[in-house]
Amino acid sequence: MVSAVFHNPLGAAEPAVVVPVTDVAVSPAVVRRSYKKNQQTAVASKPQHDLTWLWLGCLPPVLGLGLLALVWELVSMGTAAAIPSPKDTLLQAVDLFSDPFYDKGPNDQGIGWNVLSSLKRVAMGFGLAALVGIPVGFAIGRFTFLSRMFNPLISLLRPVSPLAWLPIGLLVFKGANPAAIWTIFICSIWPMIINTAVGVQRVPQDYMNVARVLNLSEWKIVTKILFPAVLPYMLTGVRLAVGTAWLVIVAAEMLTGGVGIGFWVWDEWNNLNVKNIIIAIFVIGLVGLILEYILIKVATAFTFEEVKN
Repeated sequence: MVSAVFHNPLGAAEPAVVVPVTDVAVSPAVVRRSYKKNQQTAVASKPQHDLTWLWLGCLPPVLGLGLLALVWELVSMGTAAAIPSPKDTLLQAVDLFSDPFYDKGPNDQGIGWNVLSSLKRVAMGFGLAALVGIPVGFAIGRFTFLSRMFNPLISLLRPVSPLAWLPIGLLVFKGANPAAIWTIFICSIWPMIINTAVGVQRVPQDYMNVARVLNLSEWKIVTKILFPAVLPYMLTGVRLAVGTAWLVIVAAEMLTGGVGIGFWVWDEWNNLNVKNIIIAIFVIGLVGLILEYILIKVATAFTFEEVKN
């Protein structure tokens, strides 16, 4: 315990008085000096913190990418040039991205147009899934009757491979583009329904009891109580749905054709252009990483607002 010591001002041989610091008024000057000292200590320790961040934050990813390049180089050397080396692929990527938006007809477009076409299909299918899946998830989580009615259907249909729904889409919509959007819709809706319903069911019962005492309408219960509490679960479902949608669109476009990154990969395979296939793999992964990063930032922003309020 920190104490303040006061001596007899007359110099008499009396014992010193020890008073706890909590009983002594601390002046603002003392507080400022203490704050300044803490700031100087933090600044002095900053280089060490930066070095730790460099060691733990930057070095492992660089080593991982270097290991990937090394394994890739060894594989390319051992397969009699069937797989291009990292250097040759990099040179091809520089040439490819020098003009990513060229357009020489429906079957000869740059990789930029193909990525944008795939993102457009994902946005349409994902948007429709959000418009349907989130309200359905709220209803299933809110009402026990609906939960018991739809749970067997969800359990039956959710494990089905998304590509198994593609022929149904071709049969119903009579076109490759709406069939691909339908496939994205059906594979994106399940994570949204399940996560939203779980979030609603995990809302504390005390909240609902207060709403019942205040005689709140169902709309106010959803908007004022359920939505803020369910938002983290809902955003988790959105993240899972976007990742699944981006995975599925590549395979769906390989089967349906047209303009899209999946069709572009399949077309390059027909031309035996392995370099472009490898480049497309990295592009697909990079786009998926960007989508994941954006959704993480959105989730963090909404979580911050909830904590602040």
